[in-house]
Amino acid sequence: MEYTTQMDAAKKGIVTPQMETVAKKEHIDVKELMGLVAKGSVAIPANINHKSLDAEGVGEKMRTKINVNLGISKDCMDYEMEMDKVRLAIDMKAEAIMDLSCYGKTHEFRTKLIEYSPAMIGTVPMYDAIGYLEKDLKEITASEFLDVIEAHAKEGVDFMTIHAGINRRTASVFKETGRLTNIVSRGGSLIFAWMEMTGNENPFYEYYDDVLDILQKYDVTISLGDACRPGSTADATDAAHITELVELGVLTKRAWEKNVQVMVEGPGHMALDEIAANMKLQKRLCHNAPFYVLGPLVTDIAPGYDHITSAIGGAVAAANGADFLCYVTPAEHLRLPDKDDVREGIVAAKIAAHAGDIAKHLPHSRDVDDKMSDARRRVDWEEMFSLAIEPEKPRRFFEQMPPEDTHTCSMCGKMCAARTMNRILSGENVNLK
Repeated sequence: MEYTTQMDAAKKGIVTPQMETVAKKEHIDVKELMGLVAKGSVAIPANINHKSLDAEGVGEKMRTKINVNLGISKDCMDYEMEMDKVRLAIDMKAEAIMDLSCYGKTHEFRTKLIEYSPAMIGTVPMYDAIGYLEKDLKEITASEFLDVIEAHAKEGVDFMTIHAGINRRTASVFKETGRLTNIVSRGGSLIFAWMEMTGNENPFYEYYDDVLDILQKYDVTISLGDACRPGSTADATDAAHITELVELGVLTKRAWEKNVQVMVEGPGHMALDEIAANMKLQKRLCHNAPFYVLGPLVTDIAPGYDHITSAIGGAVAAANGADFLCYVTPAEHLRLPDKDDVREGIVAAKIAAHAGDIAKHLPHSRDVDDKMSDARRRVDWEEMFSLAIEPEKPRRFFEQMPPEDTHTCSMCGKMCAARTMNRILSGENVNLK
């Protein structure tokens, strides 16, 4: 029996190789997984042309996944540096990479990325439209925007952020709301500007069925972009944010009717006490589709440290239902991240995702924590380093100031609680000299 997408296969009762891979990774029965994919609660982004993909599931009963953003800009066109970031992200087991290139030879870079990467690949076709078409924004036609989507789909992109929810109705609510930071989504701002300059409806909304036909053809998951995500804690959960979310819920169902898999994107900047409610609201309005969040960043005053503000919000979001976290680096709001920034952003996002999985009591989510705690009890440094999310930094810290006794660290020395307890419980005397 033939199928067009993972969702189509699931509805027909067909177990795909990608489903088998995900079921094994997630410790879930493949038939249960198939049911979750069929109803849209889990997406398996897997373009038919991405041959190097090691499939991942995003959504209900799945581990929280993380995404790494990178790509070429006009101010930084070092393709090899971006590929170094790709290799780092894959080595650190990031499940997704989004190519946000917006200048230069994006096709060549993306082709190389897709050929190399076992991680799922995402793009925002709107970013590429101006360079791809070599036209000013105002001069681009609706059909040309769709041409860029098809070009990315043919290349093997697994999921695409499409800002289809900022239609004329949403835009009018945004203009009436009076936001502190307006629209901070790059793609959303470009679509809004195009609508204002041309007087036309959002082409991704007006020709949504045509977009879905392209995505279905290559089994590309649509990541419904949140153009009106809050860019400051002051704008969180305002009328524009919620109006767009309602639209995204409608668009989710329309995609599922065509067997196109869906993820829905979310905030943004948001005070800590609003996060849990927003996660539940999104799941309700968008019919339990997988939720993909940027942060949320819980304060606006930490440039240079926004990987921390994001990790705080991301952990709360994941614990309350978010399925996919977009990493934020220390360079957020400041510049294109370098390789060290990428490393810090990945670690922070992985901490947040893992903390959320523990809070959700996912099967085996705490196994590695228990192994780490046991290694700490035994003061086995090599085992501790091997279990760490990122082993280089803890090893470097330990070796910068090595202890006299290898069964301690230089902070506590022979007063180490673990050393004391290990000795006294084994019947030895505790000698502190």
